[in-house]
Amino acid sequence: MTQKLAMVIDSARCIDCKGCMAACKQANGVSRGVWRNWIKEAVPLEVNGKLARGHFQPGACMHCDEPTCVQACPTGATYKDAVNGTVVIDPKLCIGCGNCIQACPYGARFRDPLKRIADKCNYCPERRAAGLVPACVDTCPTKARVFGDLNDPNSDAAKLLAANQGKVVRVIAKQRDTKPNMYYIASTAPDGWTVQPVDPLSFDFLAGVVAPVVKWAVGLSGLGVLVMLGRQLATGAGGPAGPAGPEASGSADGKKEDHHA
Repeated sequence: MTQKLAMVIDSARCIDCKGCMAACKQANGVSRGVWRNWIKEAVPLEVNGKLARGHFQPGACMHCDEPTCVQACPTGATYKDAVNGTVVIDPKLCIGCGNCIQACPYGARFRDPLKRIADKCNYCPERRAAGLVPACVDTCPTKARVFGDLNDPNSDAAKLLAANQGKVVRVIAKQRDTKPNMYYIASTAPDGWTVQPVDPLSFDFLAGVVAPVVKWAVGLSGLGVLVMLGRQLATGAGGPAGPAGPEASGSADGKKEDHHA
């Protein structure tokens, strides 16, 4: 892995404006009723009869180093990018089975109601290709979210982590440490919101059977397209023209430090 893309969050800066959520939805064309990122709120404690300051916790897919969603995917549609470390979904291979959704302890995945396949945060690859940071990072008015390559000591994320050694925590599910790549400065409140992931080991047999079939079907579909294109080119180059064609004759036949919560 040449890069280790991650997000470092100073949640004390978050004001719950929801700008990151709106920007993500707009930039990625996320369907109505579902979200790729979120802001969780810690209920403020009462101290001496007065409410203490509340706390907001921005989040999204953690792009874990040991993602259970990857193990749970029966087709190989969800995988860990070997170059930058992100967890990616290949829409061409996803069959919408929902196994990866159940396997994520953070509830970061959902089935798109229109496309009927799994979806989640992908760190805005189109923006990154243009030299821009993810939309949620760019739009945050208080700069609570910081993004970068942790393998690059000069990146904003790496600098922020280095400046806060001993103060950095992560949200880790009690049931399974997936080694998430979302880091919080000093606090991760609220706690206890992670869920019990479905053991992906139960999907191993299914993956061994389904993955080859899906990849074969996708390859066959692509081959069919190439054959049709070849036939069209051949027809255009040497096929009948003029009155002999159905259109001219008028034939009617011409018609994808950690914290356990």
